[in-house]
Amino acid sequence: MPDKATKTKLQSTFEFEGVWEELLENKGFIEVFLSEVLEDYIIKQRWYGGKASKLKYIELSEYFRIQQHGEVYFGLLLEIDFDEAFFHHYFLPIAFVTDESFAKSDRILPIKIQEQQGFIIDAINLEAFRKLVFERILGAAPFDRTKVQYHRSESFKDVVYESSRFMGLEQSNTSIIYNDKYVLKFFRRIFADKNPDYEMSRFLTEIKKFDNTPAYQGSLNIIDSDDVNVTIALMQKLVPNEGDAWDYMLNELKEVFHNIDRKHINIWDLPKVDMFERLQINEVRPEIIDWVGLNLLVKIKQLAVRTAEMHIVLGSEFEDTAFTPNHFNGDYEVWLKNRLLYQFQNRLNTIENRMHKLDGMALSLAKEFLEKKTLIRKRITNFDWTKLKGERIRVHGDYHLGQILVTNDDFYILDFEGEPESTIRDRKVKQPPMKDVAGLFRSFHYAIYATIFNNADAFNKSQEELFEAAEVLYCYLTSVFLGTYTEQIQDANLNIGYNQERIFILKYSLLEKAVYEVGYELNSRPRWALIPLKGISNIINH
Repeated sequence: MPDKATKTKLQSTFEFEGVWEELLENKGFIEVFLSEVLEDYIIKQRWYGGKASKLKYIELSEYFRIQQHGEVYFGLLLEIDFDEAFFHHYFLPIAFVTDESFAKSDRILPIKIQEQQGFIIDAINLEAFRKLVFERILGAAPFDRTKVQYHRSESFKDVVYESSRFMGLEQSNTSIIYNDKYVLKFFRRIFADKNPDYEMSRFLTEIKKFDNTPAYQGSLNIIDSDDVNVTIALMQKLVPNEGDAWDYMLNELKEVFHNIDRKHINIWDLPKVDMFERLQINEVRPEIIDWVGLNLLVKIKQLAVRTAEMHIVLGSEFEDTAFTPNHFNGDYEVWLKNRLLYQFQNRLNTIENRMHKLDGMALSLAKEFLEKKTLIRKRITNFDWTKLKGERIRVHGDYHLGQILVTNDDFYILDFEGEPESTIRDRKVKQPPMKDVAGLFRSFHYAIYATIFNNADAFNKSQEELFEAAEVLYCYLTSVFLGTYTEQIQDANLNIGYNQERIFILKYSLLEKAVYEVGYELNSRPRWALIPLKGISNIINH
């Protein structure tokens, strides 16, 4: 009896007479599965990153089995092609279930296999699948040379599976918590290479014993048809925490702005500090400590210590070429300028097309951006590697307050995947450590202004006064951070160049980050475009 299929309707059932283990060898199933049925499913997933583009078609690049003791699931590597002539690859594990009450909102295709009626679903919904992956990592052989490779850390042993649950809402990946002690992150969008998060996690914790990031426990990789190692999943220790540093900062900053009224502070009388000055806490003026509070400044100092320690570790390798420090050179300069000039031109066009959505200070700053576009372009092209004596290292690459966990009085750094819009190759390019510092400083700037925007009616001051206070506060937070960070780096002899060079790279990286942010804000929430535009103005007028 031939297989029967209806190509586009989820209500219609595909019938397959063979066994589940042979399903993906059936061309009829592949044709139905890759039709609009899968398209309709994928575009609704939070981890799908192509929502802004028009999907053209889906191909099955390859598949592999995830199995143990006769229990078989399939891992699919899907190529999604778009009308705009680019493509993404995604990982989707699938399972066949027959329970009518199961995964009602997560079914991909109704199917009958050997007269058993059921559904194809995302296997991550099944506890049996999650348990299997956990146990395969736990039982991984020291040197796995098979196509599907499981790996475990020496520290991940003498463990028994107890439970698993979804971590919560995530945008780009799916994370599972095991035994309330471990986290397994399934990478949804995948690349033909080892994921930077996997590489950095193993390097920092297995090799360098850096304590302030979740410890590497294991992984799942596959060797694809081109003999390339592709990271599918990463397991790490779960870090008990009180939330991320973004939420922590918002709570702290709200109190800082409330203090203006409580303590009858005249914003215009506050002592200022020059941008990029380095301060120790005992050098901060008493008026500022009275306003901001000592606790927040101590936390900023501790964050500077942990950031410096991360960079010191990343700059300490001299054998593994993926992590050995490099000097600046002409190739890096060309790569950097090409990226920034392309991005700058794109943002220039965006501002010109979105000016009508801006008003007030945001409109004034946008006009300044356009008036000074030649100056900004010159700042970008003014990068001369021959004048730089510092070194480049592997960095976090997407460092901001949301990538940092708060636990007691300390911080843990996580998520080393790099910039979401960058290619996998670009994410692994060695960068000056100041690139991460700039990312964190932009996050400080955002947190300060988000506090103003989200609590506009709670503060008894004009917008002009609040923005003035914002800039004073920003300069103190960054100065305290730089004071401790630079001291730590220099004590460890990590070569990040002389002071003038460090400031140049910091300003360059801040400009790069703020220009990137302008496009996002103008396209999604124009009112917030003021934040990166103000950041750009600070740099070009400094």
